[in-house]
Amino acid sequence: MKILITGANGFIGRNLVAHLKERPQDTFVVFTREHVVSDLPRLLDGVDVVCHLAGINRPQNPEEFVAGNVDLTQALCDAIVASGRSIPLLYSSSIQAEQQNLYGDSKRGAEKALLKMAAEHAVPVHVFRLPNVFGKWARPNYNSAVATFCYNTVHNLPIQINDPSAIIRLVYVDDVIAHFFAVMEGRVSGDSVVQVEPEYQISVGALADQLRAFRDSRQTLITERVGTGLVRALYSTYVSYLTPEQFVYDVPKYGDARGVFVEMLKTPDAGQFSFFTAHAGITRGGHYHHSKTEKFLVIKGNACFKFRHIETNEYYEVLTSGENPQIVETVPGWTHDITNIGDVEMIVMLWANEIFDRQNPDTYAMPLTLS
Repeated sequence: MKILITGANGFIGRNLVAHLKERPQDTFVVFTREHVVSDLPRLLDGVDVVCHLAGINRPQNPEEFVAGNVDLTQALCDAIVASGRSIPLLYSSSIQAEQQNLYGDSKRGAEKALLKMAAEHAVPVHVFRLPNVFGKWARPNYNSAVATFCYNTVHNLPIQINDPSAIIRLVYVDDVIAHFFAVMEGRVSGDSVVQVEPEYQISVGALADQLRAFRDSRQTLITERVGTGLVRALYSTYVSYLTPEQFVYDVPKYGDARGVFVEMLKTPDAGQFSFFTAHAGITRGGHYHHSKTEKFLVIKGNACFKFRHIETNEYYEVLTSGENPQIVETVPGWTHDITNIGDVEMIVMLWANEIFDRQNPDTYAMPLTLS
Protein backbone atom coordinates (compact mmCIF):
# COMPACT_ATOMS: atom_id res chain seq x y z
CA MET A 1 0.00 0.00 0.00
CA LYS A 2 0.90 3.64 -0.47
CA ILE A 3 -0.41 5.67 2.46
CA LEU A 4 -0.89 9.41 2.89
CA ILE A 5 -0.51 10.49 6.51
CA THR A 6 -1.74 13.90 7.54
CA GLY A 7 -0.33 15.14 10.83
CA ALA A 8 2.66 12.84 10.46
CA ASN A 9 4.73 14.88 12.94
CA GLY A 10 2.17 14.53 15.73
CA PHE A 11 2.17 11.96 18.51
CA ILE A 12 0.11 9.28 16.74
CA GLY A 13 1.64 10.16 13.37
CA ARG A 14 5.20 9.64 14.58
CA ASN A 15 4.29 6.23 15.98
CA LEU A 16 2.52 5.27 12.75
CA VAL A 17 5.54 6.32 10.67
CA ALA A 18 7.84 4.26 12.89
CA HIS A 19 5.70 1.17 12.38
CA LEU A 20 5.42 1.75 8.63
CA LYS A 21 9.20 1.86 8.31
CA GLU A 22 9.17 -1.74 9.55
CA ARG A 23 6.87 -2.77 6.67
CA PRO A 24 8.92 -2.88 3.45
CA GLN A 25 5.79 -3.76 1.48
CA ASP A 26 4.28 -0.33 2.21
CA THR A 27 5.27 3.22 1.31
CA PHE A 28 3.97 6.52 2.62
CA VAL A 29 3.88 10.24 1.98
CA VAL A 30 3.15 12.89 4.59
CA PHE A 31 1.19 16.10 4.96
CA THR A 32 2.49 18.30 7.79
CA ARG A 33 2.33 21.92 8.93
CA GLU A 34 4.94 22.71 6.28
CA HIS A 35 2.38 21.89 3.56
CA VAL A 36 -0.65 23.81 2.32
CA VAL A 37 -4.00 22.40 1.22
CA SER A 38 -3.11 22.96 -2.43
CA ASP A 39 -0.48 20.22 -1.98
CA LEU A 40 -3.15 17.59 -1.28
CA PRO A 41 -4.01 16.65 -4.92
CA ARG A 42 -0.33 16.01 -5.66
CA LEU A 43 0.19 14.04 -2.46
CA LEU A 44 -2.85 11.86 -3.20
CA ASP A 45 -1.36 10.65 -6.49
CA GLY A 46 -1.14 6.85 -6.36
CA VAL A 47 -2.25 6.68 -2.73
CA ASP A 48 -4.20 3.58 -1.66
CA VAL A 49 -5.36 4.80 1.76
CA VAL A 50 -5.35 8.04 3.78
CA CYS A 51 -4.66 8.24 7.51
CA HIS A 52 -6.04 11.62 8.50
CA LEU A 53 -4.41 12.40 11.85
CA ALA A 54 -3.93 16.15 11.51
CA GLY A 55 -5.94 18.41 13.77
CA ILE A 56 -5.97 21.18 16.33
CA ASN A 57 -6.77 20.65 19.99
CA ARG A 58 -4.91 23.41 21.87
CA PRO A 59 -5.13 26.53 19.68
CA GLN A 60 -4.17 30.03 20.75
CA ASN A 61 -7.23 31.30 18.92
CA PRO A 62 -10.60 29.44 19.11
CA GLU A 63 -11.16 30.02 15.38
CA GLU A 64 -8.28 27.62 14.74
CA PHE A 65 -10.51 24.74 15.82
CA VAL A 66 -12.61 25.16 12.68
CA ALA A 67 -9.67 25.86 10.38
CA GLY A 68 -7.53 22.99 11.66
CA ASN A 69 -10.25 20.37 12.02
CA VAL A 70 -13.28 21.13 9.84
CA ASP A 71 -11.77 23.17 6.99
CA LEU A 72 -8.71 20.95 6.54
CA THR A 73 -10.89 17.85 6.54
CA GLN A 74 -13.24 19.37 3.97
CA ALA A 75 -10.25 20.27 1.75
CA LEU A 76 -9.04 16.68 2.01
CA CYS A 77 -12.52 15.42 1.05
CA ASP A 78 -12.60 17.75 -1.94
CA ALA A 79 -9.18 16.55 -3.09
CA ILE A 80 -10.23 12.88 -2.81
CA VAL A 81 -13.44 13.48 -4.74
CA ALA A 82 -11.53 15.44 -7.40
CA SER A 83 -9.11 12.54 -7.81
CA GLY A 84 -11.96 10.44 -9.14
CA ARG A 85 -10.92 7.51 -6.94
CA SER A 86 -12.62 6.09 -3.85
CA ILE A 87 -9.55 6.24 -1.61
CA PRO A 88 -10.32 4.71 1.82
CA LEU A 89 -9.79 7.12 4.69
CA LEU A 90 -9.10 6.56 8.39
CA TYR A 91 -9.79 9.53 10.67
CA SER A 92 -8.53 10.01 14.22
CA SER A 93 -11.48 11.70 15.87
CA SER A 94 -12.09 12.03 19.60
CA ILE A 95 -14.68 11.09 22.17
CA GLN A 96 -14.91 14.86 22.64
CA ALA A 97 -17.03 14.80 19.47
CA GLU A 98 -19.78 13.58 21.79
CA GLN A 99 -19.47 16.74 23.93
CA GLN A 100 -20.72 20.28 23.45
CA ASN A 101 -17.50 22.28 23.40
CA LEU A 102 -15.46 24.06 20.74
CA TYR A 103 -13.05 21.19 20.24
CA GLY A 104 -15.81 18.59 20.23
CA ASP A 105 -17.89 20.67 17.80
CA SER A 106 -14.95 20.89 15.39
CA LYS A 107 -14.22 17.15 15.52
CA ARG A 108 -17.91 16.41 14.98
CA GLY A 109 -17.91 18.83 12.04
CA ALA A 110 -14.96 17.00 10.51
CA GLU A 111 -16.76 13.67 10.95
CA LYS A 112 -19.84 15.04 9.19
CA ALA A 113 -17.77 16.17 6.20
CA LEU A 114 -16.20 12.73 5.92
CA LEU A 115 -19.46 10.82 6.30
CA LYS A 116 -21.09 13.09 3.72
CA MET A 117 -18.30 12.24 1.28
CA ALA A 118 -18.76 8.57 2.06
CA ALA A 119 -22.51 8.71 1.42
CA GLU A 120 -22.36 10.80 -1.76
CA HIS A 121 -19.23 9.39 -3.40
CA ALA A 122 -18.91 5.84 -2.02
CA VAL A 123 -15.58 6.61 -0.37
CA PRO A 124 -14.86 4.15 2.50
CA VAL A 125 -14.50 6.19 5.71
CA HIS A 126 -13.48 4.80 9.08
CA VAL A 127 -13.83 7.15 12.05
CA PHE A 128 -11.81 6.33 15.17
CA ARG A 129 -13.45 8.13 18.10
CA LEU A 130 -10.46 7.84 20.37
CA PRO A 131 -10.39 8.41 24.13
CA ASN A 132 -7.11 9.58 25.67
CA VAL A 133 -4.28 8.00 23.69
CA PHE A 134 -1.02 7.37 25.55
CA GLY A 135 2.37 5.97 24.69
CA LYS A 136 5.90 7.01 23.77
CA TRP A 137 6.44 10.49 22.32
CA ALA A 138 3.21 12.05 23.62
CA ARG A 139 3.84 15.66 24.56
CA PRO A 140 3.63 16.45 28.30
CA ASN A 141 1.70 19.50 29.45
CA TYR A 142 -0.26 19.46 26.21
CA ASN A 143 -3.20 17.08 25.85
CA SER A 144 -2.23 13.87 27.65
CA ALA A 145 -2.51 13.44 31.40
CA VAL A 146 -0.45 10.25 31.15
CA ALA A 147 2.37 12.07 29.35
CA THR A 148 2.31 14.91 31.88
CA PHE A 149 2.23 12.57 34.87
CA CYS A 150 5.04 10.42 33.43
CA TYR A 151 7.23 13.43 32.73
CA ASN A 152 6.67 14.94 36.16
CA THR A 153 7.23 11.66 37.98
CA VAL A 154 10.47 10.96 36.10
CA HIS A 155 11.72 14.46 36.95
CA ASN A 156 10.43 14.42 40.56
CA LEU A 157 8.04 17.29 39.85
CA PRO A 158 4.67 17.64 41.63
CA ILE A 159 1.54 16.26 39.98
CA GLN A 160 -1.56 18.44 40.15
CA ILE A 161 -4.70 16.41 40.82
CA ASN A 162 -8.06 18.10 41.29
CA ASP A 163 -10.18 14.97 41.71
CA PRO A 164 -8.25 11.74 42.37
CA SER A 165 -11.41 9.67 41.85
CA ALA A 166 -12.03 11.00 38.33
CA ILE A 167 -11.88 8.22 35.72
CA ILE A 168 -9.73 8.49 32.59
CA ARG A 169 -10.53 6.41 29.49
CA LEU A 170 -7.33 5.29 27.77
CA VAL A 171 -6.11 3.48 24.68
CA TYR A 172 -2.48 2.62 24.03
CA VAL A 173 -0.90 4.03 20.90
CA ASP A 174 0.41 0.63 19.72
CA ASP A 175 -3.14 -0.73 19.89
CA VAL A 176 -4.36 2.25 17.86
CA ILE A 177 -1.73 1.60 15.19
CA ALA A 178 -2.60 -2.11 15.14
CA HIS A 179 -6.25 -1.21 14.48
CA PHE A 180 -5.20 1.17 11.70
CA PHE A 181 -3.42 -1.69 9.95
CA ALA A 182 -6.32 -4.07 10.56
CA VAL A 183 -8.68 -1.64 8.81
CA MET A 184 -6.22 -0.92 5.98
CA GLU A 185 -5.79 -4.64 5.32
CA GLY A 186 -9.49 -5.42 5.47
CA ARG A 187 -9.27 -7.46 8.66
CA VAL A 188 -11.73 -5.09 10.36
CA SER A 189 -14.80 -3.92 8.50
CA GLY A 190 -18.39 -2.97 9.08
CA ASP A 191 -19.55 0.26 10.71
CA SER A 192 -17.87 3.52 9.79
CA VAL A 193 -17.03 4.11 13.48
CA VAL A 194 -14.17 1.88 14.68
CA GLN A 195 -13.62 1.10 18.35
CA VAL A 196 -10.03 0.51 19.50
CA GLU A 197 -9.64 -2.31 21.97
CA PRO A 198 -8.65 -2.83 24.64
CA GLU A 199 -9.85 0.38 26.23
CA TYR A 200 -8.66 0.90 29.78
CA GLN A 201 -10.11 2.91 32.64
CA ILE A 202 -8.19 4.16 35.66
CA SER A 203 -8.73 6.89 38.22
CA VAL A 204 -6.43 9.90 38.20
CA GLY A 205 -5.23 9.05 41.69
CA ALA A 206 -4.51 5.42 40.80
CA LEU A 207 -2.61 6.54 37.70
CA ALA A 208 -0.38 8.81 39.76
CA ASP A 209 0.18 6.05 42.35
CA GLN A 210 1.14 3.54 39.64
CA LEU A 211 3.70 5.87 38.10
CA ARG A 212 5.23 6.60 41.51
CA ALA A 213 5.50 2.84 42.07
CA PHE A 214 7.46 2.56 38.81
CA ARG A 215 9.82 5.25 40.04
CA ASP A 216 10.22 3.75 43.51
CA SER A 217 10.98 0.28 42.13
CA ARG A 218 14.52 1.41 41.42
CA GLN A 219 15.07 1.75 45.16
CA THR A 220 13.06 -1.24 46.39
CA LEU A 221 14.01 -3.40 43.37
CA ILE A 222 10.42 -4.71 43.49
CA THR A 223 9.04 -4.49 39.98
CA GLU A 224 5.39 -3.87 39.26
CA ARG A 225 3.39 -6.47 37.30
CA VAL A 226 4.48 -5.04 33.95
CA GLY A 227 3.92 -8.06 31.72
CA THR A 228 0.35 -7.52 30.49
CA GLY A 229 -2.45 -5.04 30.03
CA LEU A 230 -2.59 -1.48 31.25
CA VAL A 231 0.38 -1.75 33.63
CA ARG A 232 2.59 -3.05 30.80
CA ALA A 233 1.56 -0.19 28.52
CA LEU A 234 1.96 2.41 31.28
CA TYR A 235 5.41 1.12 32.19
CA SER A 236 6.59 1.23 28.57
CA THR A 237 5.25 4.78 28.39
CA TYR A 238 6.81 5.80 31.71
CA VAL A 239 10.32 4.64 30.82
CA SER A 240 10.10 6.44 27.45
CA TYR A 241 10.32 9.71 29.41
CA LEU A 242 13.64 8.78 31.07
CA THR A 243 16.56 10.92 30.03
CA PRO A 244 19.64 9.05 28.75
CA GLU A 245 21.36 9.78 32.06
CA GLN A 246 18.53 7.89 33.78
CA PHE A 247 18.90 4.74 31.70
CA VAL A 248 21.20 3.29 34.39
CA TYR A 249 20.81 2.91 38.15
CA ASP A 250 22.74 1.21 40.94
CA VAL A 251 21.75 -2.02 42.70
CA PRO A 252 23.04 -3.41 46.01
CA LYS A 253 26.36 -5.23 45.94
CA TYR A 254 27.66 -7.30 48.84
CA GLY A 255 31.24 -8.56 48.84
CA ASP A 256 33.53 -10.66 51.03
CA ALA A 257 36.54 -12.91 50.59
CA ARG A 258 34.47 -15.44 48.63
CA GLY A 259 33.26 -13.02 45.92
CA VAL A 260 30.27 -10.71 45.46
CA PHE A 261 26.50 -11.04 45.61
CA VAL A 262 24.32 -8.60 43.64
CA GLU A 263 20.53 -8.30 43.76
CA MET A 264 18.94 -7.33 40.45
CA LEU A 265 15.15 -7.58 40.55
CA LYS A 266 12.38 -8.55 42.95
CA THR A 267 8.77 -9.33 42.12
CA PRO A 268 5.63 -9.12 44.27
CA ASP A 269 4.75 -12.79 43.79
CA ALA A 270 7.38 -14.52 41.64
CA GLY A 271 10.57 -14.28 43.66
CA GLN A 272 13.76 -12.38 42.95
CA PHE A 273 16.77 -12.45 40.64
CA SER A 274 20.41 -11.93 41.52
CA PHE A 275 23.89 -13.15 40.71
CA PHE A 276 27.02 -14.00 42.63
CA THR A 277 30.67 -14.77 42.00
CA ALA A 278 33.07 -17.18 43.64
CA HIS A 279 36.85 -17.27 43.42
CA ALA A 280 38.64 -20.50 42.51
CA GLY A 281 38.23 -23.14 45.21
CA ILE A 282 35.55 -21.21 47.08
CA THR A 283 32.42 -22.95 48.36
CA ARG A 284 29.19 -21.02 48.94
CA GLY A 285 26.01 -22.19 50.62
CA GLY A 286 25.96 -25.02 53.12
CA HIS A 287 22.35 -24.55 54.19
CA TYR A 288 18.85 -25.82 53.56
CA HIS A 289 15.33 -24.38 53.28
CA HIS A 290 11.90 -25.61 54.32
CA SER A 291 9.92 -23.82 51.59
CA LYS A 292 12.26 -21.66 49.56
CA THR A 293 13.47 -23.02 46.23
CA GLU A 294 16.16 -21.64 43.93
CA LYS A 295 17.35 -22.02 40.35
CA PHE A 296 21.08 -21.62 39.61
CA LEU A 297 22.64 -21.04 36.20
CA VAL A 298 26.42 -21.02 35.92
CA ILE A 299 27.27 -18.58 33.15
CA LYS A 300 31.04 -18.58 33.62
CA GLY A 301 33.36 -21.14 35.16
CA ASN A 302 32.96 -24.69 36.47
CA ALA A 303 30.83 -25.69 39.45
CA CYS A 304 30.17 -28.65 41.66
CA PHE A 305 26.77 -28.64 43.36
CA LYS A 306 26.43 -30.96 46.36
CA PHE A 307 23.17 -32.05 47.99
CA ARG A 308 22.41 -34.04 51.12
CA HIS A 309 18.96 -34.89 52.44
CA ILE A 310 18.68 -33.51 55.99
CA GLU A 311 16.80 -36.56 57.25
CA THR A 312 18.02 -39.59 55.27
CA ASN A 313 21.53 -38.27 54.46
CA GLU A 314 21.08 -39.28 50.81
CA TYR A 315 23.85 -37.54 48.86
CA TYR A 316 24.06 -36.24 45.29
CA GLU A 317 26.50 -34.19 43.20
CA VAL A 318 26.05 -32.21 39.97
CA LEU A 319 28.87 -30.86 37.80
CA THR A 320 28.03 -28.00 35.45
CA SER A 321 29.74 -25.14 33.66
CA GLY A 322 29.16 -22.02 31.66
CA GLU A 323 30.01 -23.99 28.52
CA ASN A 324 27.02 -26.26 29.06
CA PRO A 325 24.10 -24.16 30.36
CA GLN A 326 21.99 -26.11 32.82
CA ILE A 327 19.57 -25.07 35.53
CA VAL A 328 20.32 -26.61 38.91
CA GLU A 329 17.35 -26.42 41.27
CA THR A 330 17.49 -26.64 45.04
CA VAL A 331 14.81 -28.66 46.81
CA PRO A 332 13.37 -28.05 50.29
CA GLY A 333 14.80 -30.42 52.87
CA TRP A 334 18.13 -30.87 51.07
CA THR A 335 21.16 -28.98 52.34
CA HIS A 336 23.30 -27.78 49.45
CA ASP A 337 26.41 -25.87 48.47
CA ILE A 338 28.27 -24.86 45.31
CA THR A 339 32.05 -24.97 44.81
CA ASN A 340 34.08 -23.26 42.11
CA ILE A 341 36.16 -26.19 40.85
CA GLY A 342 37.76 -24.21 38.03
CA ASP A 343 40.75 -21.89 37.82
CA VAL A 344 38.87 -18.66 37.04
CA GLU A 345 36.19 -16.65 38.80
CA MET A 346 32.80 -18.32 38.61
CA ILE A 347 29.66 -16.27 37.86
CA VAL A 348 26.25 -17.70 38.71
CA MET A 349 22.75 -16.34 38.06
CA LEU A 350 20.23 -17.09 40.78
CA TRP A 351 16.45 -17.02 41.01
CA ALA A 352 14.68 -17.60 44.30
CA ASN A 353 10.94 -18.13 44.49
CA GLU A 354 10.51 -15.53 47.23
CA ILE A 355 12.00 -12.21 48.19
CA PHE A 356 14.65 -12.63 50.86
CA ASP A 357 13.19 -11.77 54.26
CA ARG A 358 15.92 -10.98 56.78
CA GLN A 359 13.45 -11.43 59.65
CA ASN A 360 12.38 -14.87 58.39
CA PRO A 361 15.00 -16.03 55.90
CA ASP A 362 14.03 -19.73 55.80
CA THR A 363 17.77 -20.49 55.57
CA TYR A 364 19.38 -22.90 58.05
CA ALA A 365 23.12 -23.67 58.16
CA MET A 366 24.08 -27.32 57.73
CA PRO A 367 27.39 -28.46 56.23
CA LEU A 368 27.44 -31.12 53.53
CA THR A 369 30.08 -33.23 55.26
CA LEU A 370 28.83 -35.59 57.92
CA SER A 371 30.42 -35.23 61.37
